[in-house]
Amino acid sequence: MEALLEESARSFAAVAPAADYWSLRLVAERRSALAVRQDVLLPPSTTVTTGAFVTVTRSGGTGYAATSDLSPAGLAAAAAEARTWADLTAGHSLVAPAEQARSAHRGRYETPMAQPWDDLSQDARIGLLQDASRALKVDERIIDWLAWLVGRQVSTLLVSGDGAHILQRFHFIDPGLRAVAHAGALTQVRTGGGARGSRQGGLEQLELLDFPAAAPRVAEEALALLEAPECPTGTTHLLLMPSQMTLQIHESIGHPLELDRILGDERNYAGTSFVTPDMFGHYRYGSSLLNVTFDPTVAGESAAYAFDDEGLPAERVHLIRDGILQRPLGGGASQARAGLPGTANARACSWDRPPIDRMANLNVEPGNGSLDDLITGVERGVLMDTNRSWSIDDSRNKFQFGCEYGRLIEDGTLGPVVRNPNYRGISATFWRNLDAVGTGLEVHGVNNCGKGEPNQMIHVGHASPPCVFRDVEVFGGAGS
Repeated sequence: MEALLEESARSFAAVAPAADYWSLRLVAERRSALAVRQDVLLPPSTTVTTGAFVTVTRSGGTGYAATSDLSPAGLAAAAAEARTWADLTAGHSLVAPAEQARSAHRGRYETPMAQPWDDLSQDARIGLLQDASRALKVDERIIDWLAWLVGRQVSTLLVSGDGAHILQRFHFIDPGLRAVAHAGALTQVRTGGGARGSRQGGLEQLELLDFPAAAPRVAEEALALLEAPECPTGTTHLLLMPSQMTLQIHESIGHPLELDRILGDERNYAGTSFVTPDMFGHYRYGSSLLNVTFDPTVAGESAAYAFDDEGLPAERVHLIRDGILQRPLGGGASQARAGLPGTANARACSWDRPPIDRMANLNVEPGNGSLDDLITGVERGVLMDTNRSWSIDDSRNKFQFGCEYGRLIEDGTLGPVVRNPNYRGISATFWRNLDAVGTGLEVHGVNNCGKGEPNQMIHVGHASPPCVFRDVEVFGGAGS
C-alpha cells in the first residue's frame, strides 16, 4: 500500500496547482471483520478503500476535493477542482491564509505491534470466535450470544507544497463479547472482552482485553442481573469503573472542549458547548483531583499518532490541571480563529473527508488509591460498570447515562448486584464532585464517534482509573 501512496504523491507533485499552499493526504485502509453468533459463523467481510484528499489555498481562499482515482489524470482533476473552490471562496475565509494550518514536517509513525493480524490464519481466527461463542452459552437463559473480531490497517501519507512528507501506519484490533439473558419479563445484556472500543496494536492486545477469556464471566454476570433487584433511587456516592468513565470523559469533557463546537460550527447538527472561550486559564471544571490530558503518544490507545491530519506534530498536553480548564481541543485553524492554544487534533475519518477538531487520546490521569481503597472510602454508594445508554443536551451539559451492571457499596464493602443502574448530572458541577481517583490507567475507547457535515465517524481513545463522585442522583430502570 505504501508504494502506491508514494507513487501517487510523486505523480501529484507534477500536476500540483500554482497556489500559496497545497497539501495532499493519501489514505489506504483494509478492514476485515468476523463474527460468530449463537455458534454460527456470520458472513466474513473484507473492505479495501484507497483515495486522496487535496487542499489548495490561494488568493485568500481555500478549496478541497477528494478522489479515489489515484492516476495522474485523476489527481490533476481533483487539484483543479480544489483550485476552483479556492478561487470561489477568496475573501470569505474565517481565517487569514497566513494563519491557516501548514506543515513542512517530515516523519514516520507505526503502531507498535508484537503479533500482526496476518500471523493468525482466517481459520484460526474463526476457531477462536467459535470457542468464545460456546463459552458464552452457559445456561438456557442465555438466549442470544455473540463474539466478534475486527482487524483494521490504515496507511496515510501527507505531502505538501512546503515540503511535508509524513507517513503513518496504524493497526487496530476490535474484539468483543455479548450475552443476552432472559427470564420471565426480564432481559439483561452484558458485554466485555473489548466491546465498544478498539485498540491499536496486533493480536497481542486480545489478552489485555481479556478476549476471549472473559466469555464465562460476561455470561454469568448477565444471568446475575436477572436475579438482581433494581438499582435504588437516591443521591449518593457513585463509583464509576474505567469502562463507564470512557463515556463520561467522552461526552462531558471531550465534546464540550472541541474548539470548533465552542465557536459554533456544530450548532445545527451536534450542538454547541457550555464552555466559552473566556473560561480557559481560570474556570474550575472539576475538583482539584481532576487532571485530564490530550495524549496521542500513548501506544496501544486507539488514537495514538505522531502527527494530525494537517501535519501538526502531536504532543501530550494538559487540558485540565488540578481542576482548572487550561486549553481546548482545537486544531490549527480553530486556534487561529479563537486566539487560543490548542492541540494537534485535526482529524478525518477517511480520504473523502476534511480534517476537523476531534478528540484523540483523552485521559483522566491516575490518583493515589487502589480500587479497594476507593470502595473502603465509600460508606453508601453504587458502583457502575459499562455504558448501556446515554443522553446529553445540545450544550453537552445536562446528561443522563445508564450502565449494564451495578453493585451496591455498604459501609466500605462491595455488596449485592443491582440491575438497570442509571445516574444523571450536570457537567459543570459533576466533575467538581470528584471525590477520589484510583491508580493506574485502564485503556478503553469509542469507535463510533460521529460529528461533522457530512458526517464523520471516528475512533477515539480514553484511558482512566476508577473514580468516585459524591452527591450524585442515581436511579433504576423504573426511575424517571
